[in-house]
Amino acid sequence: QMQLVESGGGSVQPGGSLRLSCAASGKIFSLYDMDWYRQAPGKQRELVAVITSGATTTYAEFVKGRFAISRDNTKNTVYLQMNSLKPEDTAIYYCYARVLGMDGFWGQGTQVTVSS
Repeated sequence: QMQLVESGGGSVQPGGSLRLSCAASGKIFSLYDMDWYRQAPGKQRELVAVITSGATTTYAEFVKGRFAISRDNTKNTVYLQMNSLKPEDTAIYYCYARVLGMDGFWGQGTQVTVSS
């Protein structure tokens, strides 16, 4: 079992920044691909960004150029730097750990609210 704990959410004005963290424990973190998802009220959960075990990154079109995903395997942590935040970025943000052939693991989520 892997435990994932997100932090860093909060309320920010449009144009502001936040950095989310997701701390992992219980498994060999460096072997896992890590994803950030988000879910806004009344909407389906959607993929925001991916960082593979080899540190390759991909982004949803709606965050390209604004968000950056990174990982620190020495700290068993994945980050999501969010800049130029918009009201439509308001959602609960979740991290997800996955490795080929095995069940993935979800964190409990952290709320991000972008409002003036």
